[in-house]
Amino acid sequence: QVQLVESGGGLVQAGGSLRLSCAASGRTISSNNMGWFRQAPGKEREFAASITWRGGSTRYADSVKGRFTISRDNDKNTVYLQMNSLKPEDTALYYCATDLVGASRLPYTDSQRWESWGQGTQVTVSS
Repeated sequence: QVQLVESGGGLVQAGGSLRLSCAASGRTISSNNMGWFRQAPGKEREFAASITWRGGSTRYADSVKGRFTISRDNDKNTVYLQMNSLKPEDTALYYCATDLVGASRLPYTDSQRWESWGQGTQVTVSS
């Protein structure tokens, strides 16, 4: 069973940047597609970004495209989310998640289809 721990959240002014990390333990995530999701108060959890294990292909929600960058370091068993030009509407609890091991299809944007989750890290963007 993999354990995921997110970090790097905090309070930032609009236009600022944060870098989130998702450190995995228990097993390697080198064969997992990885994703970042977020959930604002009173809203459903929504897809933000994903990266495949094979080839490192990335996918972004339209709301973050051009501002967020997902990356992975398999040697460190860690996935990152670089967030630039942050907006107040980016305020949410950010979670990382693993897809099924060895999944060769495109990662789902539906959070219900992902396997393991971290506890989340809070990002608050002030105007």
